[in-house]
Amino acid sequence: MATWTADFLGPEYQQREIPLGEDPDGEGTISATLIRHHGTVDPATATQAVIYVHGYTDYFYNTEFAEFFVNRGIAFYALDLRKCGRSRQPGQSAHYVSDLALYDAEIEDAVRIVNEEVPNAKVAFAAHSTGGLVVPLWLDRLNQRPQGVDAFSINGLILNSPWFDLQGSAIVREVATPVARVLSLAVPTRILPLGDTSAYGRSIHASESGHWEFDDDLKPVKGFPIRVGWFNAIRRGHAALHRGLEIGVPSLVMRSSRSFKSHEIVPKSMISDTVLDVRQIARWAGCLGNAVTSVPIRNAMHDIFLSRDDVRENAYAVMGDWIDRNLA
Repeated sequence: MATWTADFLGPEYQQREIPLGEDPDGEGTISATLIRHHGTVDPATATQAVIYVHGYTDYFYNTEFAEFFVNRGIAFYALDLRKCGRSRQPGQSAHYVSDLALYDAEIEDAVRIVNEEVPNAKVAFAAHSTGGLVVPLWLDRLNQRPQGVDAFSINGLILNSPWFDLQGSAIVREVATPVARVLSLAVPTRILPLGDTSAYGRSIHASESGHWEFDDDLKPVKGFPIRVGWFNAIRRGHAALHRGLEIGVPSLVMRSSRSFKSHEIVPKSMISDTVLDVRQIARWAGCLGNAVTSVPIRNAMHDIFLSRDDVRENAYAVMGDWIDRNLA
């Protein structure tokens, strides 16, 4: 039986392996990792918990984000998905999955663990970027089963710059999507030649232009390579979202107030989403179904909760107000 062990984030954090057996994508034995903030919130009396799911080339490390929740009496958990962050084993292709629905296994195991540990609590999800696509798709599939989200006591979704569409021109989307579909059948693990993608990583890492410390083995500043099969899975996920989902719970969708693309880091890079097109996030937010609150956060970066102090303060206030109105 899996047990909680010390996590490298410090004495208040613990991790637990979620075994997943053999990888359907043929890369050996896989597992996911559930992380919890331990010792502040009493699980016997807590009435709310949250599970955070990271984005691409990412893992959970933002302790300030966790402490926002525990300071409100909300039990905090985070999930490093298969082949991501703490969960990746030597020889495995970082973040590679051929179908986003494969993540359902670790997400549901994580919720079961939280339901057992915090038995009187409802469970909300928070997710960033690619995680902000993965989790709504899972909720939609879950909501098509008997009892739907009520089976896991899920009551809300908070999204931080979710990846709702492929950034770039319509021509890029129209060409890249069918090409990826064909190539994924023949060479699914082939790496796409995307050139220099390091600008965002450099803008947030303390050794470069940013203010945040993270393990660059788990989150390389230049990012992990993107493979054809994974890209095809993402585009299939986008298509499902655009057809309309019914996630079954109220959601908060936060995005920056602007996008800005540059290979160089300039002042505007530090007050913009340099990864995604925020207009697409605004456009597709309504496809989640149920009650959607869509809020632009002025001067935010791609990960809103890695932005400068005043921007984060505003974002936490927005999120706290939404929690008070929707999860209380």
